[in-house]
Amino acid sequence: MKVRALLGKKVGMTQVFTADGTVIPVSVIKAGPCVVLEKKSSQGNDRYSAIKIGFEPIKEKSLTKPELGFFKKLDQKPLRHVREIRIDEGQLADFEVGQELGAAIFEPGDVLTVSGRSKGRGFSGVMKRFGFGGARATHGTHKSYRSTGSVGCSAWPGRIWKGKKMPGQHGNTVETTQNIEIVKVDTESNLIMVRGAIPGHRNSLIFLRNSKKKWKRG
Repeated sequence: MKVRALLGKKVGMTQVFTADGTVIPVSVIKAGPCVVLEKKSSQGNDRYSAIKIGFEPIKEKSLTKPELGFFKKLDQKPLRHVREIRIDEGQLADFEVGQELGAAIFEPGDVLTVSGRSKGRGFSGVMKRFGFGGARATHGTHKSYRSTGSVGCSAWPGRIWKGKKMPGQHGNTVETTQNIEIVKVDTESNLIMVRGAIPGHRNSLIFLRNSKKKWKRG
């Protein structure tokens, strides 16, 4: 299976109607165009095969000197996001430095794995964070309707177990959703519409690649 991967931005959500009138909720992703910045071979000094892609132009003044030096060394325009993708050694010949990759590498019906950073919801209680039911509001319950409840373990081990569901930071973590089907591809605008919701807020960075579990093409 050849690795197909892109960086993109979440545009938002909409719906698509099929020929028989069925409504499909879809997430719209601006997938690329991404530029191949570098190729690494397992036969060279890197000892592994991969390509490095960049996405979204950025002004030079917004980069640090080491970052700017990286692009000047490659004779490429500065890009905001850079990601390295592991591929098989035999697939390196399919890419050239400076090549642009867009939504055309995917087709309707393909299955993707999509990763993005979830919306940050700040410090949240257990009812919002984990869906706890809370305490009942009658029969002597006093000022603890949304509390965690008992978290102790008696005399042994005399501490709270690691991983206990408690109030804390909610969201703002990298989440991955697997086996999402592509409903529609607009190659001219580099837009991909996938079935259902994906992690992240509008305009957040999205990484999408072909699914390892349910990919059908070569």
